[in-house]
Amino acid sequence: MHFGLSIIISSPSGAGKTTITKKILKKIKKSQLSISCTTRKPRDGEKDGVDYFFVSKKKFINLKKNNKFLEDAKVYDNFYGTLKSQVSKKIKDKNIVLFDVDWQGAKSIKKKIKKNCYSFFLLPPSREVLKKRLIKRHPNDPINALKRFSAAKKDIAHWVEYDFVFINDNLNECSSAIIKKIKMLLDEKKRMSTIYKKIKNL
Repeated sequence: MHFGLSIIISSPSGAGKTTITKKILKKIKKSQLSISCTTRKPRDGEKDGVDYFFVSKKKFINLKKNNKFLEDAKVYDNFYGTLKSQVSKKIKDKNIVLFDVDWQGAKSIKKKIKKNCYSFFLLPPSREVLKKRLIKRHPNDPINALKRFSAAKKDIAHWVEYDFVFINDNLNECSSAIIKKIKMLLDEKKRMSTIYKKIKNL
């Protein structure tokens, strides 16, 4: 029984999952991000191989045909997928593997990773706050902002499928609470591993 954990972070667009995932990476030792492939264009400041593997639609389809993805989904007219090769090595190395994915990806990952896999869902404090965040994120494209807001309302309905749910009203407080919970889960796995080892020697 390895000490590693698979941690899934999901939220509707604009609720803060990517920002909180980055905070977890800074605060928890041996935590690593499972870098997804995507067909969307990089945003300002994003780097290939660090934030995502940015690939063409043709390459993505080829990877999917060759069964290279642990999970994949279409989100806002773009494709996203988690490479099996990215995940298997990190789990073997006993790291905490973080998945920054939507509810579709979370559902697939939970089906395929049975042990030590926990899912976290982030909610905005209100629909009004979420709408303002999305409009601020897409100031030159209000149609896209409203489209994402409409989709976000549907995404929120999937909160019940997750192990833990947090409201991201205050970014620092929310990230601290999630980090505390992950550390508790890690400590519990270490404790159980010690017990299993002792049982084998009985």
